[in-house]
Amino acid sequence: MTDPAADAPLTILIAADTYPPHINGAAQFGYRLAKGMKARGHKVHVLAPHTTNGKSFTEPGGEWAVHRLRSHSVPTHEYWRICLPWEIKREISMLFDRVQPDVVHIQCHYMVGEYALYEAVKRGIRVVATNHFMPENLNPFLPFPQWFKNIVAKNSWRDMGKVMGKANVVTTPTPLAAKAMHEHAFLRKVLPLSNGIDASAYEPRPGEKLERPDHPTVLFVGRLAEEKHVDVLIDAVARTPVEFNLHLEIVGGGEVKPALQAQVKRLGLSGRVKFLGLISDEELRQAYLRATVFCQPGTAELQSLVTLEAMSASTPVLLANAMALPHLVEDGSNGYLFTPHDSAELGRRLTEIISMPEAERERMGKMSRSMVEKHSINATLATFEDLYYGRFHAGEAV
Repeated sequence: MTDPAADAPLTILIAADTYPPHINGAAQFGYRLAKGMKARGHKVHVLAPHTTNGKSFTEPGGEWAVHRLRSHSVPTHEYWRICLPWEIKREISMLFDRVQPDVVHIQCHYMVGEYALYEAVKRGIRVVATNHFMPENLNPFLPFPQWFKNIVAKNSWRDMGKVMGKANVVTTPTPLAAKAMHEHAFLRKVLPLSNGIDASAYEPRPGEKLERPDHPTVLFVGRLAEEKHVDVLIDAVARTPVEFNLHLEIVGGGEVKPALQAQVKRLGLSGRVKFLGLISDEELRQAYLRATVFCQPGTAELQSLVTLEAMSASTPVLLANAMALPHLVEDGSNGYLFTPHDSAELGRRLTEIISMPEAERERMGKMSRSMVEKHSINATLATFEDLYYGRFHAGEAV
């Protein structure tokens, strides 16, 4: 298998099973990776599922080429699409003929990533594989008993090892995820490598006057899905003292939104909870900056880019003590962890933070901002570039 020529601009093919306009961490990472590599002088192509029904095509215009493969909707998911092997294998091969990539970077071991990897291996092209997935992410979309979900999870881990084991380098966002991939997918060398973030994008601009509400606000950002446990956060807000008048802003859309809206109405919180839906990048930046505290109650987070974004805006955080979230909290310094699913404990922590002197919250926010530095997007892009060129391997980097 050949390595690209050192320091020559590369033609990079990013194969992603989810990509914008999808709203999730893996999709956003794929976009940022493409944008970053384009800015570093490389020629970038993205391969992703079609967002609706129809034939495969290449999107017109754009800063880099985005090639959409024929795909099909999934009944149990709002927007996820799957590609069938017999419909995409030949099209992937033809795309390789046209693009002639120097390196292929897959973002998942499912259909698009899997068959892009197989085509690259067959042609002797260098492959980097990044995993953003945990089997727990599938649970809400499998209408089956737990014993059956356990079988699906075991098979998914096995398939991950089978596919990603053929790559030159395997990465994942956190050490916790790398350990899980070693133990369950039997992948020997996995490099923990942060998805990266441009922290400066979420800071107040010079001379900017922030419009803060006259009441404390807790913010959630993410897909409204079962594993995010936004219902726990809503219950926790209801448990805070009425005199504090704590409001909740919820950014995002998803399959459990109607149930959450019904919960808000049932608890009499309609005047204090806002569903902002899908908003622009600037509106999101403003939401982070005006929030008193950010909360992520999810239990299946591999890294949580939205938490890193909130921390970049110098916001204290309250995070469920699950998966990779504990890596983002120094308890009592930039926020607190709470027991997953425990709305009473979360309510007490919310009350504690909003009742603090403002100077204490500012100190927590500054600590959040300082902790983000090690997740610099520039460092992440530089490391991936080294991996593309074959300058070092996962086993040498850890």
